[in-house]
Amino acid sequence: MDRAAHPRPTRLRRSFARLTSAFAAIALGATGLVALGGTAAGAAAANLAQNPGFESGLSGWTCSAGSGATVASPVHGGSAALKATPAGTDNARCAQTVAVKPNSSYTLSAWVQGSYVYLGASGTGTTDVSAWTPSAPGWQQLSTGFTTGANTTSVTVYTHGWYGQPAYYADDISLAGPGGDPGDPGDPVPGAPSGLRTGGATSSSIDLSWSPVTGATGYNVYRDGSKVQSVGGASATVTGLAASTSYQFQVTATNAAGESPRSSAVTGTTTAGGGGGGGAVPKHAVTGYWQNFNNGAAVQKLREVQDQYDIIAVAFADATGTPGAVDFTLDPAVGYGSEQQFKDDIKAKQAAGKSVVISIGGQNGTVSINDSASANNFADSVYALMREYGFNGVDIDLENGLNATYMTQALRALSAKAGSGLVITMAPQTIDMQSTSGAYFQTALNIKDILTVVNMQYYNSGSMLGCDGKVYSQGSVDFLTALACIQLEGGLSPSQVGLGLPASTRGAGSGYVSPAIVNNALDCLARGTNCGSFKPARTYPGLRGAMTWSTNWDATAGNAWSNAVGPKVHGLP
Repeated sequence: MDRAAHPRPTRLRRSFARLTSAFAAIALGATGLVALGGTAAGAAAANLAQNPGFESGLSGWTCSAGSGATVASPVHGGSAALKATPAGTDNARCAQTVAVKPNSSYTLSAWVQGSYVYLGASGTGTTDVSAWTPSAPGWQQLSTGFTTGANTTSVTVYTHGWYGQPAYYADDISLAGPGGDPGDPGDPVPGAPSGLRTGGATSSSIDLSWSPVTGATGYNVYRDGSKVQSVGGASATVTGLAASTSYQFQVTATNAAGESPRSSAVTGTTTAGGGGGGGAVPKHAVTGYWQNFNNGAAVQKLREVQDQYDIIAVAFADATGTPGAVDFTLDPAVGYGSEQQFKDDIKAKQAAGKSVVISIGGQNGTVSINDSASANNFADSVYALMREYGFNGVDIDLENGLNATYMTQALRALSAKAGSGLVITMAPQTIDMQSTSGAYFQTALNIKDILTVVNMQYYNSGSMLGCDGKVYSQGSVDFLTALACIQLEGGLSPSQVGLGLPASTRGAGSGYVSPAIVNNALDCLARGTNCGSFKPARTYPGLRGAMTWSTNWDATAGNAWSNAVGPKVHGLP
């Protein structure tokens, strides 16, 4: 978001420059393997992947929805390769679980061919990694690396394509590093867990347990069809849930031979109370940015923010001379007689059931978190502002890029200080959420258990790819629904996805749509009605809601946005 009446025209150019840089980084990454700290993964290290060239068919590999097959052409080496075909909302994910050692470094590589092909590793115990290419008309090598956590004994390596894209090919997959204990080489893939049941529930978490499976070394937990957790024992607590919301859960068992089919599903419902991971935010919420400056929009005191807004993001905190640290100063233009009046307004909003968070960034924000020291400085300074002003949490609106590793570290450090009531919102640009390999998307997935909502900015972006692989122009219901689908099918819970739009034509350089279009998109995603040409393969009734820049521009336009979108959000199923 911008402090000026209109975002600077260089912003879109910077977005495409970052996209070009990302593609260049992918190409550079293909020239060699990544080595991280811990036990070295030397050039002569054995390949831990089973059947890496698919010479034995799909032995050792599990492909989602029957999407995988082996072919004799094209191949990179040997006599076979993997061909996997995305269909509908399935991205043709083919994976295997591999035994590894804790606190050790690994390099992962594969030769791929096709459009939007991904290679990654999950369950690393640290930061899960991935690499991708937007286009590989011939064989191209993808490479990435990771260090396992202190208790990690297995990881899952995978490839996948993208929604609506043609089949991709993969061959000669390599995981190099110290081998773990795979158990008896004859051990089969474990059977599906039985006896899955729910236990205790809070407003933001649900306990699960199930019967242990013979031969299993770990378990994966799925919520509403998406994997959310890997555990070593036959129980788990799923956090980051919305209050008074029902979720469907399944689990699978894993060992070095692979992953079992999913268990029968059970449904669990969170309580209505406040607190817990993700903060005390309504099931369906409207977020609005409040301007701590005068740029021609209506000047408001916080007490004057419209009642339809459930989360109010105070824009913005300012960078200090200390790397990563931020501070906040009331702008005299807002008209407060004292800081205490501002603090009293925050308390009054909270008493009315609202959350007030401090937003970091904006178009002109220059907060950089690129190492552990700056991550700690960020957490310390934001927590200090929370204590001083009473903020419920933080909004991340860094439009000049972020480092997923250290932003994750910073937000987890803040969570450890603030506790389970912390509210974390994010407002990435559209280009930042086009792929799960992007830093913003990685950060969101890394903190899923404490993340409240991602309100992507569906404006100032130009045309973008939807989850079906088609290009959509901003300003339409299809642009909103097809791009939201990327997040919804890419790993975020529906309760963590919101639609961010300008409140008026003056609130953004481009991309304004009428409140009626916003409401149609909400109906399409949550109910499957009022869609445009794109209709998601399934509905997302748990969708969190919508966001606008800003409450001030909304007030300038007679509150037309909040008066129309607010009731629609609050009336979602």
